[in-house]
Amino acid sequence: QVHLEESGGGAVQAGGSLRLSCAASGNTDCRYDIHWYRQTPGKEREFVSSIESDGTPKYADSVKGRFTISQDNANNTVYLQMDSLKPEDTAMYYCKTVACTRITSKGVAVKEYEYYYWGQGTQVTVSS
Repeated sequence: QVHLEESGGGAVQAGGSLRLSCAASGNTDCRYDIHWYRQTPGKEREFVSSIESDGTPKYADSVKGRFTISQDNANNTVYLQMDSLKPEDTAMYYCKTVACTRITSKGVAVKEYEYYYWGQGTQVTVSS
């Protein structure tokens, strides 16, 4: 069982910055691929950014150039640095594991996909 805990949300003015954290616990064997999503009331959850266990990042077009995702594998934590925030970034932000990479006793990396766990979310509010 994996537990994800998001933190770092809050209220800022447009142009401000926040750094969200997603800390994973419960399975110390894994290095995770982690995705960030966001959701506003009445809308579907949308993809924001992701990072694979090897550090490969991806971003939605709406946040490219403003958000930066990074990881601290030693602490199983992923960060989402959000700069130049806009009112339309206001949402509940969730992190989700999508894969677990384990290193075998022979030093081979084996990735398990569909390794899905969600956090409870952290609210980001950007005022104009």
